Amino acid sequence: MIAFVRGEVAAVTLSSAVLQVGGVGLELMCTPATLATLRVGQSATLPTSMVVREDSLTLFGFTDEDEKSLFELLQTASGVGPKLAQAMVAVLSPDRLRRAIADEDVKTLTRVPGVGQKGAQRIILELRDRICSPVGTTKRSGPPGPAMPPWRDQVHEGLVGLGWSTKEAEKAVEAVAPGAGDVPDVGALLRAALRTLSKA
Repeated sequence: MIAFVRGEVAAVTLSSAVLQVGGVGLELMCTPATLATLRVGQSATLPTSMVVREDSLTLFGFTDEDEKSLFELLQTASGVGPKLAQAMVAVLSPDRLRRAIADEDVKTLTRVPGVGQKGAQRIILELRDRICSPVGTTKRSGPPGPAMPPWRDQVHEGLVGLGWSTKEAEKAVEAVAPGAGDVPDVGALLRAALRTLSKA
């Protein structure tokens, strides 16, 4: 199996990136947040997971190992294939996914396109005892706070992945929030946040 890919970014599309490795262009299917961190002509290293089918070999690329391991774990649940697993890590951050499964939060899981109420309940039932606790969190006795829009997590993680501090990333996310609209474009918001930080 291919654990990771390191090479020059040859192309970035709406759903994938092509990395040139040893004279070969490898296409990696990636989430919008991961794609937003890549620049054509620059070197990149992405953890990868290979999905083997009778008629295809597909490489999925991730921002980090945490996202990759969660992607692979989600596919062990009944009815969850690679496309749905990728949609889940695209819409919800790894910590938010773990929290939703551990807290049996069906509403949060059904925010992912393709996950209905029964599907969410099945994922919770099959994975809640195998999912790790969200990083740096403890079980809360009070009611959960309001859910943050998923684009905020994706943009924040993208900025931190590019080397900005958590505090700087939070400020940039707040600065671009008014322009998010009803259907946020994560890539455009990340670029806007980067422009905000470069002016600071």
